[in-house]
Amino acid sequence: MKKCNDHFFDFLVSHAKIYGFIFPSSDIYGGLNAVYDYGPYGVELKNNIKKFWWKSMTHLHDNIVGIDTSILMNSEIWNASGHVKKFNELLIDNKDSKKRYRPDLLIKDYVDKNFSKNSKKKENILYRLFESLRKKDFLDLRILLNELNICDPISKTKNWTKIRVFNMMFKIKNESRKDLFLRPETAQGIFCNFHNVKKSNRMKIPFGIAQVGKSFRNEIFSSKFIFRMREFEQMEMQFFIHPKEENKWYEYWKNFRLKWHLILGNKANYQLRDHDDLAHYASAGADIEYHFPFGFKEIEGIHSRRDFDLKNHEFFSKKKLRVYEHQKNYIPYVIETSLGLDRTFLALFSSFLKKEKLKNGTIRIVLKLPYYLSPIKAAIFPLVRKDGLPEIAKKIFNYLKINHKLIYDQKESIGKLYRRQDAIGTPLCFTVDYETIEKNTVTMRYRDSMEQKRVCIKDISKIIEEETGLDKPLRKLL
Repeated sequence: MKKCNDHFFDFLVSHAKIYGFIFPSSDIYGGLNAVYDYGPYGVELKNNIKKFWWKSMTHLHDNIVGIDTSILMNSEIWNASGHVKKFNELLIDNKDSKKRYRPDLLIKDYVDKNFSKNSKKKENILYRLFESLRKKDFLDLRILLNELNICDPISKTKNWTKIRVFNMMFKIKNESRKDLFLRPETAQGIFCNFHNVKKSNRMKIPFGIAQVGKSFRNEIFSSKFIFRMREFEQMEMQFFIHPKEENKWYEYWKNFRLKWHLILGNKANYQLRDHDDLAHYASAGADIEYHFPFGFKEIEGIHSRRDFDLKNHEFFSKKKLRVYEHQKNYIPYVIETSLGLDRTFLALFSSFLKKEKLKNGTIRIVLKLPYYLSPIKAAIFPLVRKDGLPEIAKKIFNYLKINHKLIYDQKESIGKLYRRQDAIGTPLCFTVDYETIEKNTVTMRYRDSMEQKRVCIKDISKIIEEETGLDKPLRKLL
């Protein structure tokens, strides 16, 4: 099955809901645009991704520590960071459908669908788009929409309003006179705690602060399932350095983060793209892009933020955010790595969800996730629901479940039980049969190859740990 068509994407979204990975939020009330809930298997996969990232950053690096900052913060933080004035996107309405869109994304999606990667016409359109955005020439953007005959996807009309600007932060009503906002990124909580972390943990430059947390953006052009959402989760690390070592650490983190991704999947699915148009705070930037079913899109950004954030917070807060070394002081530069957790989830889910034709002509649906990320590490079954086999299987399950995320099932035939575990990505299945009673062994089945072999009951825990633990992938990063 080709992964560039709408049919596969519809299949992916359906599979995610049917098997308990992702549900539309507020589903019984008709849902809420661009908001989703993670189901029982989805939250396990999500937590496993987080765990791998967290250990790769805070365990493998002696000079990186973690933090968990609040979603609500003093509003002056967002003035200092520039979000109040500069965190803006373009907005256009379709008068017939009453829907709102970002015109720049409408144009980008159009050229991605209608022109090949190296098309000269595509390059010309994107260059014109870039120049119009740079010059804030909204009239030319409006003309470009008309020239490309871009229609509203719902009403199929070109009855557009004028293009205007809106701020993407969610403002919260409160009794105080100052506005409160849901944070649009996790980074500012790290910067505001720079001095606290440095002092309490006796950190020396260079050092990093990592965080996993929710962020909120008023995305009006939400699409592509969980790729672009209003409420999403970020895995960010801010690495504080001496300004003279900017290039050294920028290159280090670009290479390290790309290496992390390549451990997860096929090298051909990733590409590193240096930024042509840098953010106002950055002196260097690159995106790690993943080949989603709808094309290469950003999954992680690496930037040199220089001293922009700490300098601004020092100015607005009137508190010193400096490093004192050798009778001199300076404001550190920052190298940022910012990874979207939900996008990483979608990348893995879309890459490893397969339809396979077996030798007997039947089709099996299998989620071939890396073993260490799988929501369930192993399943325990009785071959039949009689002759004491369920009791033995349940005893094994209860003994092992303390150390491993397992599932016990006896509701269907063994063939159907295997197929369900394939669909949710369980790498190992252990079946208790009549030979178990005589020899204390079980049948172990591998998800990917479907090969089976006999193993001793006493060895199951060790096998699960060796096959599904994080030790091997983490050591590849050393």
